[in-house]
Amino acid sequence: MTYVHNRPEDFAREALSGLVKAHSGVLRRVPGGVARAEGTRPGKVAVVVGGGSGHYPAFAGLVGAGVADAAVCGEVFASPSTRQVLDVCRAADAGAGIWLSFGNYAGDVLNFGAAASRLRAQGVDVAVRLVTDDVASAPADRAGERRGVAGDLVVFKVAGAAAESGANLAEVDRLAGLANERTRSFGVAFDGCTLPGADAPLFTLPAGTVGWGLGIHGEPGIGEEAVPPAADLAAELVERVLADRPDDADGRAAVVLNGLGTVKYEELFVLWDRVHDLLTERGVTLVAPLVGEFVTSLDMAGCSLTVAWLDDELEPLWLAPATTPAFRHGGWRAAPVTSAPEVATEPEPPLVAAATAEGAEAARLVVRALHRAQRVLHVAEDELGTLDAIAGDGDHGRGMCRGVDAAVEAADEALAAGADAPSVLRRAAERWADRAGGTSGALWGVGLLALADRLPADEALAGAHVVDGVRAARDEVCAVGGARAGDKTLVDALDPAAETLAAAHRNGAAAPDAWRAAVRAARDGADRTKDITARRGRSRVLGDKSLGVADPGATSLALLLAEVGDALGVSTDDVEVAGR
Repeated sequence: MTYVHNRPEDFAREALSGLVKAHSGVLRRVPGGVARAEGTRPGKVAVVVGGGSGHYPAFAGLVGAGVADAAVCGEVFASPSTRQVLDVCRAADAGAGIWLSFGNYAGDVLNFGAAASRLRAQGVDVAVRLVTDDVASAPADRAGERRGVAGDLVVFKVAGAAAESGANLAEVDRLAGLANERTRSFGVAFDGCTLPGADAPLFTLPAGTVGWGLGIHGEPGIGEEAVPPAADLAAELVERVLADRPDDADGRAAVVLNGLGTVKYEELFVLWDRVHDLLTERGVTLVAPLVGEFVTSLDMAGCSLTVAWLDDELEPLWLAPATTPAFRHGGWRAAPVTSAPEVATEPEPPLVAAATAEGAEAARLVVRALHRAQRVLHVAEDELGTLDAIAGDGDHGRGMCRGVDAAVEAADEALAAGADAPSVLRRAAERWADRAGGTSGALWGVGLLALADRLPADEALAGAHVVDGVRAARDEVCAVGGARAGDKTLVDALDPAAETLAAAHRNGAAAPDAWRAAVRAARDGADRTKDITARRGRSRVLGDKSLGVADPGATSLALLLAEVGDALGVSTDDVEVAGR
């Protein structure tokens, strides 16, 4: 349970603000996250890490000399938005390129990747490195699909030390890649974590049960059994990690025994007492081992073991000094006397005024549709969160509400300024993506932007505009996210809706009938995801465990299409849609 909070939706922001105030000599607040108080040294590769909040010390607690120059900090358990990544990178860039790293999660891959593409287009040299150390999430022959867990610390530390020594971007990335290839982790959980303000944990385990291989967001693991004694737990952790030992490992290793939030230091030391002996008995030479909390999951009851096999290049980088709020060799420093450099934020799309009465009415129609979407999402928030918790982290309902609230606020502001329909929706799309974060935030952002490009500026909204817009949104979501129908994502509802709408329009169906047919197609597509094994997103590692559960993204999309129809004056009361 998270006991200390004001409004739950402000938790991540207020925690970050308090962290900076507690470490003003090391950190400064920048749009989207935190950076070193004194800025990145001129001519040094900027090491930028990040991910969702709720994992402290990762990621903000690892900003400082010898590790990261800045951290991008999303909402709790949600990836940062593309805009946050851009803003933090601009704050950290010192002219020698940017090294970007994060755990291998769909939302992070989308948002960090999109930001890197934009930066490269602007002439900034960027290297992107996914951390993939969790042996429970994929076999060795698919190591690139593994999640990033506590191995983040090792990879970030190696990259930070290399950058601190003056290595160029290519060398920093090579060494970090080597560290990632030689790092293995395995975690266990005894009980779930609870989001701020929630009255129940995201998941639970039966009393006296341990879950093997659970992820840091509470993703389901690979098995459960009765909680063993500490000695047996230590043996299981060591065996799982050493079973994937690289063939060329000479025995030297950086080892991290990590608490996930509720398993505290004394318990970790009891566990380490046996882990230490088992490792040394197996020929492992421990190099500066760490026992403590380094990558947590709010109040999750669990722990993980990480072994990073060192060589002559990696060992000195692991041993190099570091000073951050959570990982340090040294003490407190006074705040710098020089003022922090001014940081330019990512600009919002410009507003274009509606030049005709028809254009103004189209803009009002967009705003009405967004208000309807806001209403229904808040009604369905708990249901969508419960659905997502079965095979994910339970944040879909909350994330969608964050996104639509921000979109409505932006749309109202744009409409009050006299903007046309495309401008209103572009502002709403950017705010949705920025505020929601995560996979759904990124996908709804790009989809709504594509739809906005097809809306009329100064004429009445017609069926052809809607057909073109929905298909364009589908195409952009597929292009950015890489998903196709059958992957158990929102595309399973969006694709049939787009094609059904287009076909009905071609065949001369009346607009209300065409829209009702599209809503039915979306509903049916969402229902079919119950019978699909996930191939995208966090639930992809679950295999057949995702069967029988409808995809929350597809469910929420079908729900919103029905509400948009109502805003357009098309009654969908005769169409059964999940969540209504």
